[in-house]
Amino acid sequence: MTLLFSDDFITSLHKHAAIKESVRKKVDMIAANPVALGEPLQGNFRGYYSCPVKRNFLIIFLYCRSCRKRGNDGFVSCSDCSTRTDETIKLVSLGPHDKAYWG
Repeated sequence: MTLLFSDDFITSLHKHAAIKESVRKKVDMIAANPVALGEPLQGNFRGYYSCPVKRNFLIIFLYCRSCRKRGNDGFVSCSDCSTRTDETIKLVSLGPHDKAYWG
């Protein structure tokens, strides 16, 4: 499994350093089985998954295999989609529920 971390994810991880170990454990769990841990999002966030770290603290991520299988790759429009394997997970956002959904 290939893990990619967005700049926003890294910035949030530094900002919330107190839960860094919990985030690391959850990322390891996501890498082992992304579909089982992630909740598929809908609407404007179609193609993305959310996964709670603690209470209302979320990780938002993309799993390339699932995105392509469901036909969401055209909706998500990752600029590097064609260069990534199906076994790529992009960790996009990290934060409290109201902040993790960036747009």
